[in-house]
Amino acid sequence: MNKRSYNIFFHLHTISGIIISAALFVIFFTGSFSFFRDEIANWQKNEEVTPIETGITLNIDKVIDSIEKNYTLYGRDIEIGKHYNERRLDINMSASKDSLATENAKTGAFFYLDTKTFNTYNYIESYTLGEFLYRLHFFAQIPYPFGYYLSGFIAFFFLFAIITGVLIHWDKIVSNFYIFRPKTKLKTIWTDAHTALGLIGLPFQFVYAVTGAFFMLSLLMAAPSVMLLYDGNQQKLYEDLEYFDKPVPLAYKELETVPSVEKYIEQTRQKWNNFNISHVHIYNFGDADMRIAVEGELDRKKKFTGNGKIIYQATNGEVLAEKNPFTDTSYLDGVKNIMYRLHYGDYGGFSIRIISFILGLISCFVIISGVLIWLVARDKKNVPEKKRKFNTALVNIYLAISMAMYPITALTFIAVKAFGPVDQTFIYQFYFIGWLIISLGFIFRKSLYFTNKYALLSGSIIGFFVPITNGIVTGNWFWLAYNNGQFQSFFIDVFWLILAIITLLVTFKIKKKETSH
Repeated sequence: MNKRSYNIFFHLHTISGIIISAALFVIFFTGSFSFFRDEIANWQKNEEVTPIETGITLNIDKVIDSIEKNYTLYGRDIEIGKHYNERRLDINMSASKDSLATENAKTGAFFYLDTKTFNTYNYIESYTLGEFLYRLHFFAQIPYPFGYYLSGFIAFFFLFAIITGVLIHWDKIVSNFYIFRPKTKLKTIWTDAHTALGLIGLPFQFVYAVTGAFFMLSLLMAAPSVMLLYDGNQQKLYEDLEYFDKPVPLAYKELETVPSVEKYIEQTRQKWNNFNISHVHIYNFGDADMRIAVEGELDRKKKFTGNGKIIYQATNGEVLAEKNPFTDTSYLDGVKNIMYRLHYGDYGGFSIRIISFILGLISCFVIISGVLIWLVARDKKNVPEKKRKFNTALVNIYLAISMAMYPITALTFIAVKAFGPVDQTFIYQFYFIGWLIISLGFIFRKSLYFTNKYALLSGSIIGFFVPITNGIVTGNWFWLAYNNGQFQSFFIDVFWLILAIITLLVTFKIKKKETSH
């Protein structure tokens, strides 16, 4: 590569990386924890799901009987789904299509149903720290759709930074991987660490940049498609993408006896072996044109992309539509499934998620080291003092915001246990206010060394108290959880012990010369 091309790619890499650095750190830090969203949620609620359940296993007729105690169901479309490995099903009901419906039935409803107690919870009540970290990963707390678009553009620029980074290191990419010079000047230390760890995490980072941009920007890219190809009919687009079924009009003939939904679910299970049911859609409940759609996928050990669905006419059992998970795999299925599986890391069991978590934290270090390289490179005598001070202040703010995430995340784990049960409002206020206070403390301290060292030190100390708090509050100490086969509770407690030990050891390795500002 000639010098001119190198300089172009180098500056493009630097600029794209610096612009997105703080937001990208948030995405990778929270994304790393999001691999264990379900385990965190169940740990917080002390609702162990053991053994790990796949799909809907509860009798749906019992679910409907429970819902009918509080809602008039005639004429409603009801969706019963299990998106996560939790003890709760999510219930989404439309308003009744019956023009003579009662006031109770004229509005839709969304809630969660506990599969053991049949208690119901709204979204705010059921909100967990696992859900919070998962949604912060793509800035869902920012009003829709702006947070999604922001995370999507950041993923896109990150992909650009990855490509330009590979190009500038291409000629010596292998040799540079083996170089680490801890006794040389500061910029060289950060550069060596940035290059080596960046190369280790390269496949991981590339996958997540592509899939992240795909998920978040597909919403934006869908807009012109709706206007040009569907004449503004967004519903039709989502039908073709197989996200929605076509609307079913009401026949206005109420049935004396509502057919069993569970019968059709069991019929579907018998039809396809190793088929895990994730969604049950009931259209026009209690009506002569009542329909039941049973949807799910094959065990991923049997088939990576095996989505299946059957739509039944509830009154006579006629199959109105069928998608065989073994034979009817479309190109669309392949794209959607591959993107989802790669991004969520749930295709290779628990070990893949652990590896993904580690690679996520490595990516956080690559981001920080890249910013510090940028700062050290501009801390030279030929750079005006005013500009040097500005650069240092900018990095100080960035580093404070990023590193403060570790202690506040550990502290929030303790808070949701100590003050539980807590809701969405509590988690929002505790996390964001605490994050702000800790960040401001580091910012006003104006020391990169202090921020790095004491963010890790405080996070480590607080992290040790996570399993202790759980043991005191619930009595379910991690060794008892292990003996009782409560893997999720055991994992989160031990996870924090290991993370605290590792970060504490890293803290002792940080010397003041390593962050001279």
